[in-house]
Amino acid sequence: MTGARRTLAVALHDIEPATFERSALIRDWLYDHGVNRVTLLVIPARDLHPLAERSPEMVSWLLERERTGDAIAQHGFQHLRSGRVRGQVGTWKGSPYQTLRVLRADRETEFVGLDAHETHRAVDAGRRVLKLAGIEPRGFVAPGYAYTPELRQTLGERFHWWAGLLGLHSASPHRAQIAAEEPLQAPERTDLRSTRRNLLAPPIALSSSGRLRSLLSPALLRAGTLLSGATLRLDLYPADLDRPSHMLALEWVLQRSASTREAVTYEELAACAAQPGPPLQPGLRPVFTPEKSDGLSGFTSERPA
Repeated sequence: MTGARRTLAVALHDIEPATFERSALIRDWLYDHGVNRVTLLVIPARDLHPLAERSPEMVSWLLERERTGDAIAQHGFQHLRSGRVRGQVGTWKGSPYQTLRVLRADRETEFVGLDAHETHRAVDAGRRVLKLAGIEPRGFVAPGYAYTPELRQTLGERFHWWAGLLGLHSASPHRAQIAAEEPLQAPERTDLRSTRRNLLAPPIALSSSGRLRSLLSPALLRAGTLLSGATLRLDLYPADLDRPSHMLALEWVLQRSASTREAVTYEELAACAAQPGPPLQPGLRPVFTPEKSDGLSGFTSERPA
């Protein structure tokens, strides 16, 4: 293959017992279109009930999907935001974009407004729920891509990678392994220079919120596909099945992209960023090894283009 490697990174969001059937249908539909690698974003306890208790079938499905090449990422804890954030807007000290997120925050920007201790507890509780189900994700994607400094610090101490709006962050595997073995202990503060950020274009996705946005999103999805660079990021949600026009737009994207791009998971992208070399062969999982710091900080505000 000549030129830049062209890849397709599909992320299926909001997987939980209530959306399991739809999520499984979407995953099968993607496979039918030639997408053999997907990143599955799993909500550990949407209603504070561990997913393994509510849906053993979903746990079995996730483990099977992981064995066949998909990657599993923790998607928050409950995926629901604390109700006290709006009262804190006057004292919010984040970037202008983060402030806008607070003002417009929906119920799914889970970590906005949480302090460091609350953030640690929520992330660790989600990891514990997944581990008890036999699932040990190495990656994390925040609900709504809403990252706070406290959350980024926590993720650098606990995960190999996490995905933001404009990049894929790779943390030290050694630190992540220590945190995986002792998740309830307070680890030493992560050296921000040990985190790498691989710049990526923002993900394209359909919108079901608001009549106008819902009508315009298929056209915007097609435009985003045409303007995409080496890596096309496609975010899918269980609600995408509700609208025929949305499914037709997704069909167009996949027919155009699945045959011309190599399907990869975020975990594979993170491993390739840490270890430049030939593409991974199908069926092989990426291996993370410690690396020297390049002096770059991956902890920057996530801002849309």
